[in-house]
Parts: sequence; structure tokens; C-alpha cells
Amino acid sequence: MTSTKTILFPEIENIIAALNFESIFEERKIVLQPLIDFIQGKTNNQQQIRLNLICTHNSRRSHLAQVWAQTAAAHYGIKNVFCYSGGTEATAMFPMSAKTLTKQGFQIKTIAEGSNPVYAIKYAENEHPIIGFSKTFDDDFNPQSEFAAILTCSSADQGCPFIAGAELRIPITFEDPKAFDNTPQQAEKYEERSVQIATEMFYVFSQIKS
Repeated sequence: MTSTKTILFPEIENIIAALNFESIFEERKIVLQPLIDFIQGKTNNQQQIRLNLICTHNSRRSHLAQVWAQTAAAHYGIKNVFCYSGGTEATAMFPMSAKTLTKQGFQIKTIAEGSNPVYAIKYAENEHPIIGFSKTFDDDFNPQSEFAAILTCSSADQGCPFIAGAELRIPITFEDPKAFDNTPQQAEKYEERSVQIATEMFYVFSQIKS
């Protein structure tokens, strides 16, 4: 199978160039390995790779993970990757999540207003945008079977002992940047968490042999 690397927006390429896989501890790589194995197995069998990134409110970490995982797949030319996100409850994508991704080079357009806005998030000129909005993990928008459920927060991990339709359930939890909301460190901490998630998602896809 021939892979074709997608040309991402220049600001995103700059973020990627600065990612440091050496910052990932060996213990964390063990946590990431089941996701690598899942993607590799699907790639070997030329099957679609569906990832549902889940946290409690589907407002911060799950969106960042969805966006960076889809971008990493494009960067490494891994085909048939479809990334989704969801929560144990639906709220709204937190504005600082979108602001952080915009600062890091993504082009984001609001395509529906309201209490739960819908965003189109682009990482490259000619790639289909990621549709970002808050929803439950089992929402009709998300896959109902043949997917891996990645739990990005400990409360979702504990609150979802069983996820219907998931082939595999993988806890890969991150600290919540919400702890810094309404503080002078807010923007810095959201960017820091986004870079950590990007580093780990790019590490995962860098391990895939196509």
C-alpha cells in the first residue's frame, strides 16, 4: 500500500517539527501501545480505522485528541482513518479549545451557532474538515460498531466500564486544562496540553508501518 503525505498548513507543520517523542516516558509508551496495535492491525488488513476519543463533557481533551489524531494520520499517510469524539454527556466545545487549535495553525469556521456550536476544523487545504461539536459517545454521528474507544479522562474511564460496539477500550488519560480556566495561565496550559496530546498522537501514528 502506497502512502501519500498530506501537506498541512505551515503553522501546523511548525508545531509538528518541534514535537519531541523523547519526552514520552517508557511507562506512557506502554499505555499507548494498544492503540498502535489496533491501528496497525487494521492497516495490515486494509480495513477502516475508526477511533472514538471520549471524555466526560466532550469539550476539551477529546476534541484536541480527535483533531490531532486525524492530523497525524494525514501527516504520516495512514489511509482510512476516521476520528470521532464524544462524552458521557453533551455540553459544548469549550471556546479555549478552539482558540488553542487556531493559534496552532488550524483553520476553524463556525458553521452553526447556539449553546452547542458546530465547527469545521481544517488542517490542510484539500482535506475534508473535521466536524467538531459536543455529543455523547454513542451519538448517531459517531460509529456504532467496529471502532476503538479511547478514554481521554479518568472520570470517563471510570464512568464507561462498557461501551457498546467498541472492539477495544483503551484508557489514554490526560490532565484536564479546565483546572486553569479563568486564571492567567489558561492559554498557556491549554496550549501545553494540546502539544502533549499532539506529541502522543503523532508518536502513535509514527509507529504504523503501511
